Amino acid sequence: MKLSAQSHASIVSSLQEAIDKFIADGEKTVVTDIHLQPKQDSGELVLFNDDDEELSRTIIEEWVDYDGDDFYAIAERILRGELNCLQESGKLDNLCIMKPYSFVLVDEDRETVAELLLVDDEDTLLLNDELLKGLDEELDAFLKDLLEK
Repeated sequence: MKLSAQSHASIVSSLQEAIDKFIADGEKTVVTDIHLQPKQDSGELVLFNDDDEELSRTIIEEWVDYDGDDFYAIAERILRGELNCLQESGKLDNLCIMKPYSFVLVDEDRETVAELLLVDDEDTLLLNDELLKGLDEELDAFLKDLLEK
C-alpha cells in the first residue's frame, strides 16, 4: 500500500498533535505508553495515552475499507517510519514524560500488536532474547549448586 503525501502529512500532524500535549515546563508526567490504533474499516488513526484519553485522531484515506490481511504489518511499517523521523528530528527529546516510554501499535481490542518505538535514556539496558539466552539453565545450575551446599 502506497500512501499519498497528504496521508503522510495527516499521520505526522496527528503524531505532532499528540506529543504537543506533553510539551510543557515543569513536572514530568508518568506515561508508560502512547497507543496508536489504526482502524481498518474506517481508516481512522487514533492516539491515546495509558488512561485511554484520546490525544489525536485522523483519517488515512488509503486505509478506508482496505481488505488485505497484512493491514497491521503495513500500518506498523508506516507508523514506525514516521516515529523514527520524529525522533531523529529531536521532537521527542524535550517531552515532559518520564523515560522510558513507548509508542505502541494496538488493534481494535486495544491489544498490543507491536512496539513501534521505545524512548529512553542512553544508560538503560533493554532485555532481549539474545541477552536472556541460557539464563534459565544458569539459574537452574546456580540453584542446584546452592541447595547442595
